[in-house]
Amino acid sequence: MEIPQGLKYSKEHEWVATEDTVATVGITDHAQDQLGEIVYIELPAVGDKVSKDDPFGVVESVKAVSDIYAPVTGTVIEINEDLPESPETVNEDPYGDGWLIKVKITDMSDLEDLMDADEYTELLAREKE
Repeated sequence: MEIPQGLKYSKEHEWVATEDTVATVGITDHAQDQLGEIVYIELPAVGDKVSKDDPFGVVESVKAVSDIYAPVTGTVIEINEDLPESPETVNEDPYGDGWLIKVKITDMSDLEDLMDADEYTELLAREKE
């Protein structure tokens, strides 16, 4: 199970990479593993507003349909245009080509509520108990 250092993680199993005030958001290796083969992804449109802890999209796998939750509040400035045609990219490369959206963050303090890699590892260990 891959949990890269340097990213932030939400309790809903999304990851965030930040550069200045832009957050790149995806789902974690653990999340894609739990979902199984992803067959469909629904993402917001560029310009849509997302709110921390609210659903912003849907991922559908052979096992389940799950909401994707925004780890930060802001405006969507880019979506991964390749995913509707190739949703399996999220399974193959969740931290790379499988990213979902880029958000211009409106409140940088949102990041303080997220976990680092070690804290996320602990959360996964607790969930297994």
